[in-house]
Amino acid sequence: MKKEAVFTMKLEAELRADFMAEVAEEDRPASQVVRELMRDYIKQRRQAREYDEYLRRKVEAGRDSARAGRGRSHDEVEARFAVKRNKVAAGKT
Repeated sequence: MKKEAVFTMKLEAELRADFMAEVAEEDRPASQVVRELMRDYIKQRRQAREYDEYLRRKVEAGRDSARAGRGRSHDEVEARFAVKRNKVAAGKT
């Protein structure tokens, strides 16, 4: 990828010195490490947005199901799983 942009930022002198020491220890250019950090950040944010959208769709599907009367009450679910728990406790599957 052709590098065409310059990115200037202000930061604490100690942070810069520590960062430069660490990249020098790895014998890597600071700009390469910053690009990696930026790519990782972008990937993380995109994944977070995708998950938020996935979760929103799941919640909406649940709400639609409940509005359509396809849900079960807490008591119904608890009774069903009480039977399953009792079978497991008795050694039956």
